[in-house]
Amino acid sequence: MPTMTLRLDDETHRRLDRLASSTERSKAFLAAKALSDYLDMNEWQVDEIMQTLEESDRAPASAFVAHRRVTSWLKSWGSDSEGEPPR
Repeated sequence: MPTMTLRLDDETHRRLDRLASSTERSKAFLAAKALSDYLDMNEWQVDEIMQTLEESDRAPASAFVAHRRVTSWLKSWGSDSEGEPPR
């Protein structure tokens, strides 16, 4: 199994020490688990973004609303003249 060295600020290191002690897990276990969870979340998010971009490249232009129309609508929120959502 490969080894990796991390530099932690003092507060993060103290927090990791406390958590390792209270959970009876090693700091290495907790750090590896945290990194794995972070990768799972971010890989999923990036994969979904890439898939959506690929789908949008195949969609007709009429499937989208112009940014300026959305911005104008959002600026109207909470006002007496709040607009309808753009279609």
